[in-house]
Amino acid sequence: MCAMPRVSEAHLAARRQQILDAARRCFMRDGFHNTSMQDVIAEAGLSVGAVYRYFKSKNDLITAIAESVIGDASAMFEGLARHEPPLSPTEAVERAVTFVDRETGPDGLLRIALQVWAEAMRDPVLAEFVGNAYNRMRGHFVQLATRARDAGQLPADADVEAIGAVLFGMVPGYALQRILAAGPDAKTYAAGLRALVP
Repeated sequence: MCAMPRVSEAHLAARRQQILDAARRCFMRDGFHNTSMQDVIAEAGLSVGAVYRYFKSKNDLITAIAESVIGDASAMFEGLARHEPPLSPTEAVERAVTFVDRETGPDGLLRIALQVWAEAMRDPVLAEFVGNAYNRMRGHFVQLATRARDAGQLPADADVEAIGAVLFGMVPGYALQRILAAGPDAKTYAAGLRALVP
């Protein structure tokens, strides 16, 4: 009796990514609630069994995409927090909004992020994931504020937790304005930030 050939890890990862890419296109086009698993299966060009092998439900797909979207942003924020030499808070926010600008186009991550935020309001499992992830991201800005304080860019008695929360809040605030109100642009936002925080 012949043994079935083993499928490589690379093949499995590529197939999973194929499904996620198809789901992302569907979600970008029609939103989470107007997309069915059948839509994703058709978009991926795979069999029902092939898709369900990787994702048992649409919620599994949404969570996986949320992990990818939030993971990319978190990695970028972590890079800002660890930058050498330490960035000033203003420089860090400027770089963060430049990242947001790159991700606000028709295929950008931020359009999916908006849907993730909305879905987290009704899905407790996703809400817990998003809450934990955003706490970690806010932590990167607290680290950034701590390093800025230690470098003399902020007062020695600065409340780095409070500053980190405000700095982090500026980024989704900018993203919402860019996506929902088509402005301001990053240059205008940075100029306003520098006027407030010289």
